Amino acid sequence: MTRVRHNDYGVLRPPALGAWQPSLRVSVVIPAYDCADALRRTVPALARQTYPAELVEVIVADDGSEPPIELAGARVVRVTDGWGRGAARQTGQLAATGDVIHWLDSDMILADDHLEAHMRWHHLIDHAVVIGDTRFVDAPGEEGVQSEYTRKTLESTRRLKDAGTSAYLQHTGASSSVRADLLRAAGGVDTSLNMAEDTELGYRLAQAGAVFIPDAEARAWHVGPSTVMLREKEVHRHNWSYLGDLIPDLRWLRRHPRRTWLVPYVRVAVAATAYEETRATVDSALAGTLTDAAVTLVGPWGKLTGERRANLDDPMLELRLLHNHYVHEPRVEFAESVPVSAAPAPFLLTVPAGWVLGADTLARLVRHADKDLLGLVSVALAEGPGGVETARLERTAAFARAALFPGSADDLVDELFGSEWVSGAEYEFAMAEEAEPLAGEPAKWRALAGQRLGEVKELRTRVEQLTAEVERLTAASEQPDDQDRGGALSSIIRHLRSTG
Repeated sequence: MTRVRHNDYGVLRPPALGAWQPSLRVSVVIPAYDCADALRRTVPALARQTYPAELVEVIVADDGSEPPIELAGARVVRVTDGWGRGAARQTGQLAATGDVIHWLDSDMILADDHLEAHMRWHHLIDHAVVIGDTRFVDAPGEEGVQSEYTRKTLESTRRLKDAGTSAYLQHTGASSSVRADLLRAAGGVDTSLNMAEDTELGYRLAQAGAVFIPDAEARAWHVGPSTVMLREKEVHRHNWSYLGDLIPDLRWLRRHPRRTWLVPYVRVAVAATAYEETRATVDSALAGTLTDAAVTLVGPWGKLTGERRANLDDPMLELRLLHNHYVHEPRVEFAESVPVSAAPAPFLLTVPAGWVLGADTLARLVRHADKDLLGLVSVALAEGPGGVETARLERTAAFARAALFPGSADDLVDELFGSEWVSGAEYEFAMAEEAEPLAGEPAKWRALAGQRLGEVKELRTRVEQLTAEVERLTAASEQPDDQDRGGALSSIIRHLRSTG
């Protein structure tokens, strides 16, 4: 299976349409609600597909239509768990038997070779997410146009080859396809979402290692404008109210400096040792300027039982103290082992207990990884008899992609995304006994940073106002009948100098 670096799928060579022999089965899943007329136009187009009919099943997930949908050419399943597009998509895919799930909206009309265009990519790699070329038309038979957002994105990214970590934003339920195994590994569709469920699913597919491929030959037409075209600002206002919680990659939705988010941007894993040194590491991770971080504290927590014990001589005392200290902290979770993946968080940092992070350590490490889309940043902390002690920042998507191939995970990540070593001292790591306490200068700096920035902005605005006034009075003082303005001018200049 060919290896794709980042999202540059240009190394793949799909066969020409009509010139290959398929073998994978595909399930076309159509969420539907009170749209029987549209379905009577959409489903017959599936019967005309060049992809072998014996490898195609069509499933319509009826989301409570009245009267219930009855349709020839498709298997109709009723949505019984929840309602809305997310619930309908999940119901349909759970009923599907195909190797590939092909999402399709009920108001779409497909070119006869649409499924074939999609499926040839899935025969090349098992982690492709293929996106159809959707044009919007007022009536069937028209050529139509792409959405402006799609057109600009594809043009500026070499059709997503250079899209980096944001390729998933083009994932749409109107006409896209994914291997069923990859979909289920990513967790399926979020049934609680009635809008933007395709974007949120695209993000989780990216964390599962997906490669996003827009195929210009997978032609399809959407009859009528999309909801985004008609009510863009309202759609964004609605969707952004919850996407900030679910997609940490959308940084502009996380501007609040102190609140807690459902999915962290970085998950920090720390193996529990002595109470004081472990606490120093955990506290420093939670106190940094990258505020949407969470900690997984690793230890044999199942051994903490409730029977009578000698509190101060408890053999599990260190572990119990740590549990006492963090049991009510919402950003700390307890686990028996280091997580294999931080998904759906995009980064996992593992740090040995006793090493303290600086105020900007997490933020700087992520920026370093993002500069070249690195999959792994290894941090050399210290060298001892047992070798080099390290911290590791792992990109979730990179290690998920590497897990699809045999071989060393680190070597594969280096090949597919890139990796680098950096110095711990350069990124402000320090031993707990050498680091300043959180109540010291770093904490004061963080607390005062916003206040000082506000003061600087206020002073700059005031200087600009006074400068403008100086210029006005200078011009006015040149007039012979303005004798009093010279004194005012001198006063303002003195004030400007004192302000700095």
